[in-house]
Amino acid sequence: MGYTPEELDQLKAWPFVEAKNLLKRINNKTPAKGYVLFQTGYGPSGLPHIGTFGEVARTTMVKRAFQEISDIPTKLVCFSDDLDGFRKVPLNVPNRDRLQEDLGLPLTKVTDPFGECKSFAHYNNQKLRSFLDSFGFEYEFISATQYYQAGKFDEMLLLALERYDQLMDIMLPSLGGVAKGRDKSYSPFLPISPVSGKVLQVPVLDRNISKGTILYQETDGEMIELPVTGGNVKMQWKPDWAMRWAQLEVDYEMYGKDLIPSGELARKLCRVFGKPPPLEMFYELFLDENGRKISKSSGGEGISMENWIDYSSPDSLGLFMFQKPKTAKRLTFDAVPRAVDDLQKFVASYPSQGLIEQLNNPAWHVYAGNPPKVGSDISYSMILNLVGAAGT
Repeated sequence: MGYTPEELDQLKAWPFVEAKNLLKRINNKTPAKGYVLFQTGYGPSGLPHIGTFGEVARTTMVKRAFQEISDIPTKLVCFSDDLDGFRKVPLNVPNRDRLQEDLGLPLTKVTDPFGECKSFAHYNNQKLRSFLDSFGFEYEFISATQYYQAGKFDEMLLLALERYDQLMDIMLPSLGGVAKGRDKSYSPFLPISPVSGKVLQVPVLDRNISKGTILYQETDGEMIELPVTGGNVKMQWKPDWAMRWAQLEVDYEMYGKDLIPSGELARKLCRVFGKPPPLEMFYELFLDENGRKISKSSGGEGISMENWIDYSSPDSLGLFMFQKPKTAKRLTFDAVPRAVDDLQKFVASYPSQGLIEQLNNPAWHVYAGNPPKVGSDISYSMILNLVGAAGT
């Protein structure tokens, strides 16, 4: 804080570049809500994974850089999409046959296959919070279910009902539009059936703006009028994303490169809700040893977060996340010793550097501005070579 324009210009590490862009975007003024809001999202249909860590770690690095150059208060929220419908039974959970019966239900109504929590979403949310806490992240957890049911989205949902046609004009071209009949089948609103409890993907047959309701047809043919408020519906995920930006007044969010087209739509949708979209950053997905992208949709196998931490520390994983976030990198066992040795070098050089050099040093970002003192000069690679030579 208190840096001259010349000093700010010398801050080249990407978290500072993002932080400076964000500060410029808000005109160096505290937003009306009283703070700058950073957001990360989590889908609790599965356990937290290395991608979850990466997104929160990188966002935290930008938040920390912002705090260094500005006195404006900040907040990081982790938003769990736990009202989403349960679409697919994961392969890595017990009692899969029992879960099959819950397909279509909101995740907070799906049976916990581990038998420990109120629902599958509650189990995964608990794991997420324990996971983030174990790494020392500072954040506020938000549940979509609680937000919808408490009426915190009601104002935006009523606005969506009023501006339904504007939302449809943005969404339909991305779905095939009239040519594929999506104008008859798609709706931004997903009713939560009072009959089955499931999140339904059905067309909206009529809207009553004055009453704040939609009309849809149940699977048995019954016509049901449902309020869009109070947790009776949820939004399709892209309008939901935009609605969240608008309601929370999110200032900054990053996401994977595969979501860039969705982000472009969300920006347009956010303006329909009457608010400017946040500053965004995309990051590349990880690659396995065969060069395939590691993601839920494309598969690919690489080292897991648990494996990485078994062999090293979260700090080295933090460095891996810091380095070249917009470059696709192989997430393999070979990356571990490289990250450990690189971090050791960055930490060793830190004490002798000037302030600007320190702020550009990856160690500053990995350790939130407080790198440890230099430890052993023996590298991780040397230890591996010695172990290999000993045949153990």
